[in-house]
Amino acid sequence: MYATRYFSALRVGALVLSTLLFAGYVHAQSEPIDEVYKKALKEEGVLNCYCSLAQINAERIFPVFEKRFPGIRINHVDATADKLAARAIAEARGGRVIADVVEGGLENVVRVYEQGLLLEKLPPEAADYPADLKGSYWLANNMIFFIGAWNTKLVKKEEEPKVLDDFADPRWKGRLIAEPRDAEMLIALMHKYNSMEKARAILTKIAANNVEFHKGHSQLAELLVAGQAAACFTCYSHHYPRRMKKGAPVGYFLTEGAGGIVAVAVLKGAPHPNTAWLFARWAASEEGQKSYSKGGRTPAHPKVEPTEKVRPKTIYPVGAEDIKQFAKYEKVWKEIFQLR
Repeated sequence: MYATRYFSALRVGALVLSTLLFAGYVHAQSEPIDEVYKKALKEEGVLNCYCSLAQINAERIFPVFEKRFPGIRINHVDATADKLAARAIAEARGGRVIADVVEGGLENVVRVYEQGLLLEKLPPEAADYPADLKGSYWLANNMIFFIGAWNTKLVKKEEEPKVLDDFADPRWKGRLIAEPRDAEMLIALMHKYNSMEKARAILTKIAANNVEFHKGHSQLAELLVAGQAAACFTCYSHHYPRRMKKGAPVGYFLTEGAGGIVAVAVLKGAPHPNTAWLFARWAASEEGQKSYSKGGRTPAHPKVEPTEKVRPKTIYPVGAEDIKQFAKYEKVWKEIFQLR
C-alpha cells in the first residue's frame, strides 16, 4: 500500500511539474511583443541583420521597425543571400556568432541550419501561416512567384493560358520562352499532382514545343514586351503589373504558380537574443507584413495583401525538403529540356 501511494505521489508530482513547465512554455510563446521589447532594450540597442533585402526595400521597411521600437537600430549587413549564409557559417567556425537573424532565399537558410546554427523555434505569429510556409526553424517572410505570361498582340484572347498545363498544347510550338534554371516549375507540378511522373509528362509535352531559353527573368519580360516571343511559362509575377500600367502589351495569369520562399530565422547564440526574437515576431506579424508589402515585397502572410496583383490563387511553395533534393529535380529538368 505504501509503495502504491508513493508511486501515485510521484505521478501526481510529475504531472504538476510538466503542467508548470508547459505553462511556462506557453507564456514564453504568447508573451506580448512589447514585453519582448522591454527585454531587448536591456541589450545593446542593435540588431545584426544578415538580410538579403534590397536597399530600395530596406530603406522603406527597416525604419518602420525602428520607429515602432525606439532605441533599437538595425545594422543591415547587405549582401546576396548565398554570401550572407557563407559569412555566418565562416564566423561560427571561427568561434563567433555575430548575426542575430538571417533573411534570404530558403535554400540559403537551409544551408545555415545544416551547420547547426539556427534556433529551432517559431514565433507565436507563425500560427497564422499554412504548414508549407514554415518549418521548425524558419518562417516565410516574403515570396516570389513563377507564373505564365504572354504578349497580348501575339496571343488571341481565346487562346490565353489559364494554368501551367496549358503550355503543353501543341499550339505553343515555337512560341515559348523560359529561364533555364527554373526547376521550381517541375516541383510545382509535382506538388500539384502529387506525382513526379505526371509532372515529368507535362513538361515533356512543353519541351516538345521547342522552348527558347534565356537567362534572367527581367530579360524574359522585356522579350515579351518587345514581341520577340508569344509567351513565357517561368516568369515572375511581379514583373508585369507596372509594365502593364505603362501600356505594355502583356498579360499574365494568377490562377496558380510556383512559390519561391524568402525566410527569416534566428541564430543560436545570437549576441542580442531578445532583439532577434523581437524582430522575428514583428516581421511575422500582420503589422510587420504590411510594412513589407508597402516596402515593395510580396508578403507571405495569407491575410496581408501585396500592393499589386502578384499572388496566385493557388501556390505550390518550394519548401525545405524540396531544396534538399533540388539537385535531383534540377537533373530531371535539364534532361527534359536537354539543357547543359
